[in-house]
Parts: sequence; C-alpha cells; structure tokens
Amino acid sequence: MNSQVLDVNSVDYLEYKGKHKGILAWILSTDHKRIGILYLVSLTTFFVVGVLLGFLMRFEMLSQGKTIVDAQTYNALFTLHGIIMIFLVIIPGIPAVFGNFFLPIQIGAKDVAFPRLNLLSWWLYLIGAIFALSSLFLSGGPIDTGWTFYIPYSSRYTSTNVILPLLGAFILGFSSILTGLNFVTTVHRLRAPGMTFFKMPLFVWAIYSTAWIQVVATPVVGITIILVMLERLFYVGIFDPTLGGDPILFQHLFWIYSHPAVYIMILPAMGVVSEIIPTFARRTIFGYKAIAFSSLSIAIIGYLVWGHHMFTSGMSDTSRWIFSFLTFIVAIPSGVKVFNWVATLYKGSIDLGTPLIYVLAFIFLFSIGGLTGLVLGSIATDIHVHDTYFVPGHFHYVMFGGTIFIFFAAIHYWFPKMFGKMYNEKWAKIAVGIMFVGFNMLYFPMFILGYMGMPRRYYDYLPEYAGLHILSTIGSWVLIAGLTIMIINLIKAVRGPKNAPMNPWGGLTLEWQVPSPPPLENFREIPEIKHGPYDYHYYEEEKVEYEHSK
Repeated sequence: MNSQVLDVNSVDYLEYKGKHKGILAWILSTDHKRIGILYLVSLTTFFVVGVLLGFLMRFEMLSQGKTIVDAQTYNALFTLHGIIMIFLVIIPGIPAVFGNFFLPIQIGAKDVAFPRLNLLSWWLYLIGAIFALSSLFLSGGPIDTGWTFYIPYSSRYTSTNVILPLLGAFILGFSSILTGLNFVTTVHRLRAPGMTFFKMPLFVWAIYSTAWIQVVATPVVGITIILVMLERLFYVGIFDPTLGGDPILFQHLFWIYSHPAVYIMILPAMGVVSEIIPTFARRTIFGYKAIAFSSLSIAIIGYLVWGHHMFTSGMSDTSRWIFSFLTFIVAIPSGVKVFNWVATLYKGSIDLGTPLIYVLAFIFLFSIGGLTGLVLGSIATDIHVHDTYFVPGHFHYVMFGGTIFIFFAAIHYWFPKMFGKMYNEKWAKIAVGIMFVGFNMLYFPMFILGYMGMPRRYYDYLPEYAGLHILSTIGSWVLIAGLTIMIINLIKAVRGPKNAPMNPWGGLTLEWQVPSPPPLENFREIPEIKHGPYDYHYYEEEKVEYEHSK
C-alpha cells in the first residue's frame, strides 16, 4: 500500500532481552517509550499530591477564619501547590510523557537522537523534584513565597527554606533544556524517508515548537534563580532595593521565561487536539499548514508579551500599550487553531469517544480562559482585577481546563497503544462529565469573586464573599470525585488483560500501524512516507485499490 500505513504482519518483531531485570530495567532504560512511562508514573504521583494540597486550600476557604490550617500553613500550601503543578506536572507533562513515547514513532524513527541524554533528563527531573519538595521536611518550614519567588520577600524577609526549592527549580530547568534539545535534533535528523516537514503529524509540530521555547527561554529563568540564591546567601544586591538592587528587574527576568513557559504548557496540548479531532471526525484536518504555522507563531510571539504581568508595577505608558497590543496579537494564532478544529468537526463522521469528549470540554474551557486572558491583557480592566481571584480563575481555565484536560485526553487516546489494554469507556465518560461540572463549579466563581474585589492568596475573606467560596469548595469535591473515578478506571485497565486492538480509533499516523505496545526500536525497517498523516480520503481510495489487487 502506497501510504503511511505499514503492513505489520510482515515485520518480525523481536522480544528485547536487556541485561537489567526488575526496576533496574526501567530506571536504567534508554528506550524512549519506557522513559515516557517513567515520566507518566512520576507526573501522576506529583499530580495527586498537588491536587491534595489544592483540596486542603479550598477546604480552608469553606468558612471564615481558621477552618483546618493557620495562615502560615496556608501560604505554604499555595506555594507548594503552585510549584508542584507548574514545574513538576504542567511544564514537563505532555512533552515528557507523550512527546517521549510517540514523537519518534510518528516520524518513523527508532528512538530519540540522544537516548542516554533522554534518560539523564528523567533523572534530573526526579532529582529536581526531590530538592523542590525538600522544604517540607526541613527545619524552618516549607517555602511560603508563592511559586513566583517574588523579590524582596524571597531574598530577605521569609525565614522558610527557600534555597533548596530554588535549586530544585534550577535542576528541573536543565531537564527541560535537555529534553528540548533532544526533540529538536530528533525532528531534524531522524525523520523517515519522504517525511518532509509538511508531512509530519501536527503533534510533532507542536512538540517541535515547544522544544525551541524550552531551549531558548529556560536559561533565562535558570540564571535568575541563581541570582536570587546568591542574593539570599551573600547579600549581593542585584534585586534587593535595600542593597541597591532593582526588584522590578526580577519580575522582568522571571516573566521573560514564565510567559513563554505558558506556551510550553499549552502548545503540546494543542498538538494532541490536532491528532484526536481528525481521527474521531474521520476527516483530513482543516488548514494543516495554518495550524502548523500558528504553533510557530505562538512560540515566537510568546517571547514578546511578558510585560502584561506587570501593568501595575510602574512601567511606562508606552510599554503598557505595546505589551497590551502584543497580547491581543498572540491570541490570533490560538483562534486560528480553534477555528480549524471546529471546521474539521463540521460534517465529519464523528465517533464520540472519550478522547473527543475531553477535547470538546477543552475547547469550551480554553475559550473561556482565552477570552478572560484578554480582560487581563487590556490595561484598564487588568488594573481593576490585578491580583484578585480573577487571575487564578483565568489561569486555571487555561492550565487545568487546557493542558490538564488534554493530558487526560492524551492518556485515553494513546492508552491502548501504550499498554495494549482498553479501559472501560462507560466509566471514562462518566468521569469526564463529573470533572467538567466540578471544574466549572470550582473555578467560575473565582471570576465573580475577582470582579467583586476579592484578593488572591488571602487566608480569610469578608462575609459578602462567603457564598461563592462555599460553591467553589463544593466544586472541588465534585472535581476530585471525577478524578478518582478516572484514575481507578485506568488503574483497573492497566492491571487487566491485553485486550486492545492495534488501532482501536482508526488513526492513520504511524504509531497506529505498529503493535500495541510498540516493540523496542519501533520498526524493523524504517518506513517510507508517501502522503500526509490525515489523508483519510487518500487512504480510503488506496484501500479499495489494495482490496481489488488482491
């Protein structure tokens, strides 16, 4: 057959016999698929911890005054919740798990360009995580600065353990850089014959764009973290105003990295959406090149909008309107993607499977997150809602409703391929429905609270905010119920028999043309690519010709 589809029956897949056994066969493996699963297990563990911390925060806000913890503990809870969810879950999430597992297969490669460097990235991730969470167990108490480590509080005023979490974030940055270098090199050097850039799956485009952000932007925050540690240990006076430093400089350096990091979080999720929609709509993706170039556009323009985090920090009026204008510009390529996704679904032969339901939930939630982002990108409205509950409401609609929901979509989409097993579709759909309701109950009241003037990061609140806080807390319980059902369903599937067909969804990209789970080195012979990854009409015509030829 003259297509991306391989005749797997003709391939002699061999069992791999490694020199290590048991757990060592995993933690010393250089197989990109095993490293992806190592990331999945690690990320899931940290995600559960982060959810638990978030649950405790919301439970504290159930009533006025102290409910379960005191103010200092609350500060530590939201700091650790942010550090875990941002640095240990969302930033590495989709690239580390699904990029590692599927990017080489989707471009017809046997592994990533640097397998040992790939394993080192996971080890650095684990070491960084240990350092980041170490303040929980040391004298002085867990870090309480917030995940942004703002100066001068983090350099001088707090007596909590700051250095080790900062060092952990620095090490995690190295893990991110090495992963990005590996992906960029893999895409450039290891594509199968015939796979031009415009025959790559859109997930590969998204990971490729993200990898460039990881390589270029991450060193900035690494240097910034080192400077904060030097200031805290040796009173250098780079950011501390009492020593002649400039605290606004820290904000610039931090957000020069951290706003592009938002796209490290969301671009891979957009790539997953671009895989799931054509598969479940049985249609060639609408506007392939527009989606591919919009990923690059988001990556490039994302470097230029960091200042919208600092409209109230004292920057000039000229800087304000320029950053505001660029913030509105960066929304355009995201809008292009949403338009093309919906256009692909239009008149498609839609199979409403669990992965597609997650994608539809994502489009709804991410659209709310994007539109409320424009409220924060507009100078006048941002000044009104800055540092209120409106900001975490927007942030969670983008990050949780965006990245995490698509992380779940990716798990359900690629689960049969990764493990050779199938989960219970009925319970998977029940879980996503409960999560969708709980998510909106939890986070939508935050927009109203913020508009009313409720400041974020506060341990207590005025009586007029009580009703919305109670609704939000109840929403967290509903959301956790949905998460619990989803996790139990997937764990039961992992422990069950291998019962998944090789291609349960009818996908055309290369990972669906190899056995489940894929063997070592993926292919006996590197495939030759003849057409694009979503050409369903081409595939149907070719299948008819093939049947006639037999």
